[in-house]
Amino acid sequence: MYAKVYSATLVGLQGRLIEVEADVLNGLSSFSIVGLPDQSINESKERIALAIRSIKAKPPLKFNKKTIVNLAPADLKKEGPILDLAIAVSFLIASGQLIKPKKKILFLAELGLNGRLRKVKGALPIILSSTKENFDEIHLPQENYEEVKYLKNQPIFLFNNLQDLIAHLEDRQIEEPLQAEEFKSEPDETDFSFLKIPEHILRALIIAAGGKHNLLLYGPPGTGKTLIAQNIVSLLPGLTYAEAIEVSSVQSAIGQFDQFKTRPPFRNPHHSASAIAILGGGQTPKPGEISLAHHGVLFFDELPEFHRDVLEGLREPLETNEITVSRSKQTLKFPARFIFIGAYNPCPCGFYDDPEKECVCSAVEIRRYRKKISGPLLDRMDIFLNIPRQKSAEIFKENKINVAKTKTLINDLRLKQEERQGKANAELKPKELKEFCLLESASQTLLETAADRFRLSLRGIHKILKISRTIADLDQTETIVPAAVAEAIQYRFQNDDQT
Repeated sequence: MYAKVYSATLVGLQGRLIEVEADVLNGLSSFSIVGLPDQSINESKERIALAIRSIKAKPPLKFNKKTIVNLAPADLKKEGPILDLAIAVSFLIASGQLIKPKKKILFLAELGLNGRLRKVKGALPIILSSTKENFDEIHLPQENYEEVKYLKNQPIFLFNNLQDLIAHLEDRQIEEPLQAEEFKSEPDETDFSFLKIPEHILRALIIAAGGKHNLLLYGPPGTGKTLIAQNIVSLLPGLTYAEAIEVSSVQSAIGQFDQFKTRPPFRNPHHSASAIAILGGGQTPKPGEISLAHHGVLFFDELPEFHRDVLEGLREPLETNEITVSRSKQTLKFPARFIFIGAYNPCPCGFYDDPEKECVCSAVEIRRYRKKISGPLLDRMDIFLNIPRQKSAEIFKENKINVAKTKTLINDLRLKQEERQGKANAELKPKELKEFCLLESASQTLLETAADRFRLSLRGIHKILKISRTIADLDQTETIVPAAVAEAIQYRFQNDDQT
């Protein structure tokens, strides 16, 4: 008896519908799975057989017949144990041990030997991709609850084991669909006041966080560059529902989901990490660190120590907010919309041009060290911020930073940009600058002078316009005044070595 049910597999961050077809034929007892299954699916035969036996049903090899399961489309490679449940249900229908459900159902679960439904990775992006298929029910393991608890208008049913699921399909045990919880973005309670930083640096951090501008921190060791980068994420507003869905989907796809994300992620990969680990890719392309930092912060400490191919690979996502991974059989795009923060010392020893400690690096060593960061990558940065060494008296002085006020300023900046243009200032396209970055005549003259003096690229001019727009928003001016342009130029050229 022919049977067909539905499951899905994950390709990048998109779910691909899989038709699981089964038939039981006369012939020698066998159990075959065809349709480009990987090793984990081929190994599922014994797992599925014991799970079926746990509910007192006959497994395939006990029928003395030939059982064939086909996974369509046949030209798409299927991976992982997510198809276990659909294969088991299709066999039970084909062998006459289960009446074919009248509803269109999506089955996603790994089976344990005792019939337990185990958690699967990628459930969230798969369900989001399957909405156009109009499934009457989606069956998932109970262990995937945290992943789907906020999904609205989705007919999701959660089960602990195969026995309960079969009882539901046979109407012997009526289960209710999941009732979505109300999404709430949790505030970050981290106290930022322990950071001892001057007011002008705090203002630059507010501008960077408020406008989603990329930030480079440089200065001698021990001045707080790493500490600032690690804690700037606590100043960011919580994720919206749509942003939280995107962030959680990336983590679900690579099996790193622990709970639904309500706060912007912070990713701090080590400089020894490979290009694949950071940018994404592999034989079966998966998202990397830059995608895990989506809607959050990506921090590179000791920036020049990262591999050259990693640094140059950042150029595309910093420009387009996504990364394209091309392989011989497929091309995939992963999201990469993040605030990039890099931190580095002015030389290998860290004390070049330090007024208190002598640098021991040669001119050749300093030049080689700085050449590790290419000009095109520097051109994609927005704010260059020098973090100077502070006197001990400054360090032990009472901090006057008002954390609540700082967070409010950043949140208000984000809201103002969202209302005006639907995106952050740093994400404005070149064609949108004329509409949203209105310069006063004196401001335009100042920018033209700076462009000639510093030989700014077109991208550099656009960066200054975007930073100026954020400064104007912070100062609550509709047009961009000369003072805003001057401050933006100062942030971009604080360090003479970056000109």
